Amino acid sequence: MLIYNRRKTGHLMCVKWEPPMQRIIDRYPLPHSPYLLPIIFPGDVDPRRQHLYRIRSINHHLRNLSFQAGISSTLTTYVARHSWASIARAKDFPLSVISEGLGHENEATTRIYLQSIESTQVDIANKEILGEL
Repeated sequence: MLIYNRRKTGHLMCVKWEPPMQRIIDRYPLPHSPYLLPIIFPGDVDPRRQHLYRIRSINHHLRNLSFQAGISSTLTTYVARHSWASIARAKDFPLSVISEGLGHENEATTRIYLQSIESTQVDIANKEILGEL
């Protein structure tokens, strides 16, 4: 189990450890580090600042990858959250499960989050349908 407190909400997260997760961790060994991935390094720079910088850097690389792959949508870490929630919703997982997976404090937040996803899907559908006319 991976157990941690989500910084934004303080919500305790418990995630079952799956083999694909271990394969990712095995690619980036960090002996003697309190962190799981090489995103934050102990030292003089504030860990929160390092985290924000790394997220910006990851999103920059994801945008480049989406461009190189010819993907019309811009890939970001936020898109990954949206994708997870969209797939869970499409597979009819209960709102409570999606809320827990996203680390939301309550289901009302998840409803708002899913509404934004659904409106995005409608925008995409409208664009594709209009393209066919």
